[in-house]
Amino acid sequence: MGLRINDIAPDFTAVSSEGKISFHDWIGDNYAVLFSHPKDFTPVCTTEFGAVTQLAEEFAARGAKPIGVSVDSVEEHIKWKSDVEGFSGAPMTFPILDDTSLNIAKLYDMLPAEAYLPDGRTPADSATVRTTFIIGPDKKIRAMIIYPMTVGRNFDEILRALDAIQLTDRSPVATPANWQVGDDVIVVTSLNDDEARAQFGEIDIKLPYLRMAKTPK
Repeated sequence: MGLRINDIAPDFTAVSSEGKISFHDWIGDNYAVLFSHPKDFTPVCTTEFGAVTQLAEEFAARGAKPIGVSVDSVEEHIKWKSDVEGFSGAPMTFPILDDTSLNIAKLYDMLPAEAYLPDGRTPADSATVRTTFIIGPDKKIRAMIIYPMTVGRNFDEILRALDAIQLTDRSPVATPANWQVGDDVIVVTSLNDDEARAQFGEIDIKLPYLRMAKTPK
């Protein structure tokens, strides 16, 4: 059975561009964004890692730690890092995991169990490795987002999902479609109207089961 929301994120120990990492210990009391890619020195991946490099302060402000993973070696990661920094115009401050063994890719169902890396492989040999996991301080998987090889990830959306997850961790609310920080939120159905007003003040009852409130402070 594959991984599901609220499963404990599989723990692992691996070497990275920043040294050896024990994943759960590395997360600590933070949120983590584990994102994988097919291969170093490829165009879409360079733009993606460049985007995360540019967003370092945004992740830090949310208490979230990004970490990349690919089936290339640490040596390749370190060489590629200079390309990413040159493209993005910012220093890369997050690690990239070495998964030449495929251990992480298989733990997180990024590749079929029978996957292997042929000599002279191309990105197509690891095409399914473009996956993003948002993991909470409790080490549970909070979101999973998978993109095809030809579509670069929208990291603004990943930050938006992270904002929504952190908000709903703090308050008994959900976020509506296309929610952005500061927009009204949905009061969870476990609160009755009086309890909702006591907690949020004025509520806007759209439907008996759809009640909106201002974002809690």
